[in-house]
Parts: sequence; C-alpha cells; structure tokens
Amino acid sequence: MKTFTKTSLALLTAAVMTTSAFANDTVEERLQSAKGSVEALGTTLENMGADVDTSVDLSGAYTFSQKAAVYNAKHAELQEQFNNLNAQ
Repeated sequence: MKTFTKTSLALLTAAVMTTSAFANDTVEERLQSAKGSVEALGTTLENMGADVDTSVDLSGAYTFSQKAAVYNAKHAELQEQFNNLNAQ
C-alpha cells in the first residue's frame, strides 16, 4: 500500500509540473504573438508610407503577461494609425 501511495504521489506531482509547464508556454506564445502583431502592423504601415515607431518600453513589465499587455497596447496604437490612413 505504501508503494501505491508513493507512486500515486509521484504521478500527481509529475502531472502538476507538466500542466504548469504547458501554462508557461501559452503565456510565452501570447507574448510572441503580440510582438509579431506589432512588427507586422508596423511593416504594413511603413509600406503605406507612414512614419512608424514600433519601439516598446518594457521597463516595469516583469512577467510575460505584463510584457504582452505592453505590446497589445502598442498594437492598438498602430491599429488606430492604420485605420486613420485607410479612412483617407
């Protein structure tokens, strides 16, 4: 019975560690996606002849989620610029 308990605990620990590793990958992927969106929209705006600043200030953003939020805010700013150019 002790072996069964030890084995069960080991499997449970491995499952929790695996789940947390997958959760981190998801957050990292969101950050990469946000970065890619800013770069792509910046390139599109440059091709339309706009002056574009795609730089992002990450000071104070320590977690992947905070960094993704900064990139998402930059994307929203660039999206507004794109919409204004398209409306002309």
